[in-house]
Amino acid sequence: MADSSLAIHEPKPEQIDILGVPVTLTSLPEAVRMIAGWCENRESRFVCTRDVHGIMLAQEDPRLLAIHRQADMVTPDGMPLVWVAKKRGFSTVSRVCGADLVEALCDVSQKPQLRHFFFGGKPGVAERMAAALAHRFPGLSIAGCETPPFRAMTDDEDEATVSKIAATHPHIVWVGLSTPKQEYWMAQHVGRIPGATLIGVGAAFDFMAGEVKRAPVWMQRNGLEWLHRLLSEPRRLWRRYLVLAPMFLIRLAFSPKRR
Repeated sequence: MADSSLAIHEPKPEQIDILGVPVTLTSLPEAVRMIAGWCENRESRFVCTRDVHGIMLAQEDPRLLAIHRQADMVTPDGMPLVWVAKKRGFSTVSRVCGADLVEALCDVSQKPQLRHFFFGGKPGVAERMAAALAHRFPGLSIAGCETPPFRAMTDDEDEATVSKIAATHPHIVWVGLSTPKQEYWMAQHVGRIPGATLIGVGAAFDFMAGEVKRAPVWMQRNGLEWLHRLLSEPRRLWRRYLVLAPMFLIRLAFSPKRR
């Protein structure tokens, strides 16, 4: 395994601008290949998995927008972002959502024994997620789990948490705190856990732990996973899909044509 102090950071992968957010032109296999390479080189990186909801939040939150521009990769989680990329001529781009990224990276990291830490979720969810993945991928190396308090941590609590995670020497820290909290956390902590790639995957914690059922594959492939989630949690998600999504389309239609 390469010494992190000698690791050479490659340039960021190619991106396109979607309402000011740089979205990486990638696919699931390519994203997995690149992240696995960062992990094997013990590089400190962070990855945002981005959907329409996150794009729209960034329109009103300059701090969140800046974090996306700082990130090493911003994957096209929502199918609308994939469709925008394809319309602009990038035919090889495909959806890279948090849950799929978790499964794919856990699969490929069994032989090189990359270590995974799970940070986030409601009490017990990170542990159930880790157990489910360990059962599915027998060679998976689990570094640890941690559920932070819902409130903001004190400086002392934060330092203790960072020390606990760093002591397990993880290659990947999966962060499930929801947007924008997980993006704030990753931007503040990248590099403080040496040699770790931080990946914000939000709802993937609930999916992997069996707390929430994912949409059927045919809905995922046809850009209808949002409908399944809306019908499953209407009171929590109605604004995301019935207000922010139409606003995204309107803003996109009237935005300057960018690459």
